[in-house]
Amino acid sequence: MKRILLIEDDQIVSTVYRNRLIAEGFAVEVAKEGRTGLELVASFRPDLIILDLMLPDISGVDIMKTLRAQPGLEKLPIIVFSNTYLSNLMKEAWKAGASKCLSKASCTPKQILEAIHSLVDNLPDTPAPAPTAPGPASPAPTAPIAPAAAEIQPKPAAPAVPPADPGEQFRKNFPGILNTLRTHNQTLHKTTDGTGRFQQLDILYANVHALTGQASLASMASLARVAEALEALVRELQQKPQNLTPSTLRTVAGTIDFLDFVFKHSKAADTLRHHPARILVVDDELISRRGVTHALEKAKLSCEDLEDPIAALELLADNSYDLIILDADMPGMNGFELCAKLRSLPDHKNTPVVFVTSLNDFEARANSTMAGGNDFIAKPYLFIELAVKALTYVLRGRLEGNKPNL
Repeated sequence: MKRILLIEDDQIVSTVYRNRLIAEGFAVEVAKEGRTGLELVASFRPDLIILDLMLPDISGVDIMKTLRAQPGLEKLPIIVFSNTYLSNLMKEAWKAGASKCLSKASCTPKQILEAIHSLVDNLPDTPAPAPTAPGPASPAPTAPIAPAAAEIQPKPAAPAVPPADPGEQFRKNFPGILNTLRTHNQTLHKTTDGTGRFQQLDILYANVHALTGQASLASMASLARVAEALEALVRELQQKPQNLTPSTLRTVAGTIDFLDFVFKHSKAADTLRHHPARILVVDDELISRRGVTHALEKAKLSCEDLEDPIAALELLADNSYDLIILDADMPGMNGFELCAKLRSLPDHKNTPVVFVTSLNDFEARANSTMAGGNDFIAKPYLFIELAVKALTYVLRGRLEGNKPNL
């Protein structure tokens, strides 16, 4: 019987996966913290580890570094769950020795089973040897792995009662999940001291992180996608508190409210996967256009980009778009003028327009609103904030029926 160790801090996610794996004939142990997981490696001696990279006590990357430094564990299969928006973390995971990296927001139990079988089906039935040389691979807040006195024995295979439908359970729990997010976000807005804000961000992140995994298990792909984007934004604010600005706070609050909208239209929202969004970026500066394009790529959104606002207006006259991103200060025709003119086009009366500009005074913000703009982001900005905004505007436009191909 193959042994699997699941290191996952969300109880609902870990329970669903544990039950599914036991039903498939695996022996399973679950650790809710990284330290506990490291201890179980020595006593349970798993054939494979499923590891969430975003744990509350130790990062998954540090856990892998610790394990890979142990004789006998250099090739132990490790499947990691990560956030696709955190590309640097994914790179660190591969470098630390991950066998497979899966998106927690889009991974299904069927996919995780396929990944497991691809890694363990040809392994011998005896578990990997217990580690003999303690000590982490790099300075990490982990305890050395030491062989246990008594090895944990595999549990019986299939559970007597089939696991509950995670989708049904999630739909019942979602109103409470949303209220919790709103409560913590309101507390974050009211908190002014640095330590208090960091604590609130930590709590908010943990709740959004749990939502991402649970929405995926409930097969609500678009809801999981938005939650994953919000999760990445909150993590960015955790790591760089100086970016906690009125703009990012509004984006977090707006995205939490949007989660409710997506939940209520979850079936329609998932059709976005079958109808790729069309986005137009207009900015006369090449570096700025590349920055916007990079931000959109984080949300798996492709775009067309132009430097000439006059050419952009001609393009808009003949083409429909889900979102338009404009610079304000451009030669020939500024962004405010372009926005006002495109509003007269039949296909773009309601198309969301977001200004991304270095103009950050009251007059510029007022002009953007009077021209018909929907949102305003001042440079420099967080790429992930623009990614979150773009994703929410595209989805909302589709769901509100502004585009015929929904």
